[in-house]
Amino acid sequence: MEASSKKTTFESAREWISDHKLRTVGSLWLSGIVGSVAYNWSKPSMKTSVRLIHARLHAQALTLAALAGAAAVEYYDHKTNKNAERYPKFINMNSFAQKK
Repeated sequence: MEASSKKTTFESAREWISDHKLRTVGSLWLSGIVGSVAYNWSKPSMKTSVRLIHARLHAQALTLAALAGAAAVEYYDHKTNKNAERYPKFINMNSFAQKK
């Protein structure tokens, strides 16, 4: 195997994230909830309901950022034609005739 054809760890991770966008966003949401609950639990002056509300808000902000990142990756992939053949496999593009 040539050295030029071997993928780096970053490239293989980027490819996996590109192929599994929703799984990545869901994992970020879950880790955001867990991390925020763990952080807020260390503050003894807060009520439990306030801790949970803050955890949800932090996770929601993280999820929105992850969705924006996934949209940027999708836009970049389509701009560079990396996934140009992805959709014709699933959708028969010839059945969508355009009017002239």
